[in-house]
Amino acid sequence: MKKVSLKIEDSIFRETEKILSNLTISRNSYINNAIGYYNQVQKRKIIEKQLKKESILVRKESLIVLRDFERILYED
Repeated sequence: MKKVSLKIEDSIFRETEKILSNLTISRNSYINNAIGYYNQVQKRKIIEKQLKKESILVRKESLIVLRDFERILYED
């Protein structure tokens, strides 16, 4: 496990301490869980951005293929 030193805004620290007073987990576990959750959110945003980009590429190609099929169908 890595040790990390970080600076937390006073208001965030106070809020965290208040929440922790009602929980049965350590500050370290709480912060690890928070970072893990935030990492998942960020991963989803990255995937969403990539899917949108790829969807645009596929959409353009799909329209070309659709036009080709329509041309073939109507030529007969």
